Amino acid sequence: MNGPMSSQKPPERPAESQQQLTEAPKSASGAGGAFDVEALFATSCGWCHSSGGRAPGRGPKLMGTTLSDGEIVRRIVTGKPGAMPAFATTFNDAQLLAIIKYIRELKP
Repeated sequence: MNGPMSSQKPPERPAESQQQLTEAPKSASGAGGAFDVEALFATSCGWCHSSGGRAPGRGPKLMGTTLSDGEIVRRIVTGKPGAMPAFATTFNDAQLLAIIKYIRELKP
């Protein structure tokens, strides 16, 4: 079974995608075209990060996080054993950057 709470080890992300993402995407689009980062967050992250990341749930509140962009990417890609599944192949680089931007812009 694959999904947010899968206990299977995800496939490794290619090495070039392991590098820190530093440039914001010109448009939030992936291989399938444009996407809505709020909908992406709600359907992938919102199960654990409540109120769109504004409140703690099964996972911590993301609004106001002190983690660096690189730390956020690493956490999304590799997960946290026993706490958060890895999403190594779930999001492309543009989506990861859009998620970071979404988290940074969260307001109460």
